[in-house]
Amino acid sequence: MLNRRNFILTGVTYSGAMMAGLNAMPRVREDNTSELTYHIFSKHLQFLDYKSMADAAANLGFDGIDLTVRKGGHVAPDEVENQLPLAIEAIESVGLRHDMMATDVNNAEDELNQRVLKTAADLGVKLYRLGYVNFDDEVPIPDRLETLNDQMKRLAVLNKTLGIAGAYQNHSGIRVGSQIWDIYYLLKGITSDKIGCQYDIRHGVVEGGQSWINGLKLIAPQINCIVLKDFVWTRGKFGRWEVKNVPLGEGMVDFLAYFKMLKELKIDVPVTVHYEYDLGGVEHGDRQLSGMKAADIFKAMKKDLDYAKKIWREA
Repeated sequence: MLNRRNFILTGVTYSGAMMAGLNAMPRVREDNTSELTYHIFSKHLQFLDYKSMADAAANLGFDGIDLTVRKGGHVAPDEVENQLPLAIEAIESVGLRHDMMATDVNNAEDELNQRVLKTAADLGVKLYRLGYVNFDDEVPIPDRLETLNDQMKRLAVLNKTLGIAGAYQNHSGIRVGSQIWDIYYLLKGITSDKIGCQYDIRHGVVEGGQSWINGLKLIAPQINCIVLKDFVWTRGKFGRWEVKNVPLGEGMVDFLAYFKMLKELKIDVPVTVHYEYDLGGVEHGDRQLSGMKAADIFKAMKKDLDYAKKIWREA
């Protein structure tokens, strides 16, 4: 598990970690009328400094910011002790939540990972998205998942000590997590207050087709946050079918059915909204805008948020 040096690095008491861990656990929805808590993924605001980012998120009507604390993000991991407090101060100054962040962390052994998690936990961050892990062509998939499950269990110990929860996102493609069953086995034996699933309905439908409903039911107990975005299948180069990202409500995700299921399953977790369709470069996290004015970008962002709120109320 953790050696003495790594344990000392955490700098927190067991009792304090237990209380923080409880705060990070997903809540059971008491009724179907309460609103979701919406965070904007700061990848799409990386053309702004911390204060401007926070002002924009507040003006758009978000409840919080899902901050990128990773290579190429708003906060560089090796500058986390100096920069994360400044980013969070800016977020708090406009009355927004700073519960969530996206990281490259996927193991407990790396010293930089420990620094990122300890700093974030001390500043009140409750949830972080993990960096992805991959399959190995030389190792059978079941064996690889068993090895990675051990890796996740060691990370879960660190999370418990610090009082922060991780979340592994399902993501279409060929790496671990494209199929919901991957995450089921990846996190087997780990509770969602330590490491859970960041459930992404867009990727769930891309890979699950009509069976996304079964996948959602399977992973529901492990979900501790969710992502909102949409897509369509379209003809690309050479007539090949490919995924194209589109604004919420313009694609293949049945948000009304999805939100109804969330209510039926009594899932009450933080939401992060992603913008991965053509949007002046911010869909890629660009630092400079190209082809769009900021005002038009913000208009599109507000439209998606308003759509999500509308459909949630109708569900």
